Amino acid sequence: MSQSTIALKVDVDTYMGTRDGVPRLLEIMESAGIRATFYFSMGPDNSGKAIRRIFTRKGFLKKMLRTGAPSAYGLKTMLYGTLLPPPMIASAFPHILRRVAAMGHETGIHCWDHVKWHDLLPWMPKKTVAMEMGRAFALYEQIMGERPKTTAAPGWTVSADSLEIQDALQLAYCSDSRGTAPFYPVWGNRRFATLQIPTTWATMDELIGENGITAETINDHYLSCLKPGLNVHTIHAELEGGVLADRFVNLLQRLKDQQVRFITLAEAAAEYGAHAAEAALAMGELPGRAGSVALQQ
Repeated sequence: MSQSTIALKVDVDTYMGTRDGVPRLLEIMESAGIRATFYFSMGPDNSGKAIRRIFTRKGFLKKMLRTGAPSAYGLKTMLYGTLLPPPMIASAFPHILRRVAAMGHETGIHCWDHVKWHDLLPWMPKKTVAMEMGRAFALYEQIMGERPKTTAAPGWTVSADSLEIQDALQLAYCSDSRGTAPFYPVWGNRRFATLQIPTTWATMDELIGENGITAETINDHYLSCLKPGLNVHTIHAELEGGVLADRFVNLLQRLKDQQVRFITLAEAAAEYGAHAAEAALAMGELPGRAGSVALQQ
């Protein structure tokens, strides 16, 4: 039986998550001797505009209350883009992005405007999708001094246009989907060339409050999900780097006790990508989430 391996993916959605959550995660991972892949939201923090999901996504309000989102994200974040102007994220904290890379972690692009992509991608003209990516790429290159090699879509939300633009950008791989193993996506009848490394575990915000799972028992659940070979776990700077930091520390320790090997997504792509097959990719629903995500079929 092959050793269990975990590729850690960190989604950084907000101004607060970049400022406070990322440095905390760097401390935690340095103590544990672990490297991860961080995906940064580059443009404005419009988190407050997510309030419209109450009317457009069934179960969104229930999820927000179940996971304690208002206390986790803070009042200011919940008002950005509505009652408060949206602060720019990456340009406010270029030193944090550079520090992540300097400490040996992989960095990539999450998006330009997280809420805009997550909520409106299906209705965006291809030109707008390209512009969203282009802005993020330009700022990343300005800050990091090199082109990004990987992206991860907000809310695991993709379209034929976004996949096509990824191919045109000649990225090494992307992590936009949920599934079981690395694959080359087929959307409709079209095969795309950019390798997908899907998230294989549910996130903490999807699990807590569902099926009797609490913050105290969630790591028992994660240990039960561990399988031989590649596991991909997405965490959020705002949660595991914030109110759930102690749970994340506990999880890492328990996984290390199980002799789990930790790698970045780039290492996962290099190790497992050679054996990746084609698989259909389509938007669908997952338990614990409000709205659709890109699912490996």
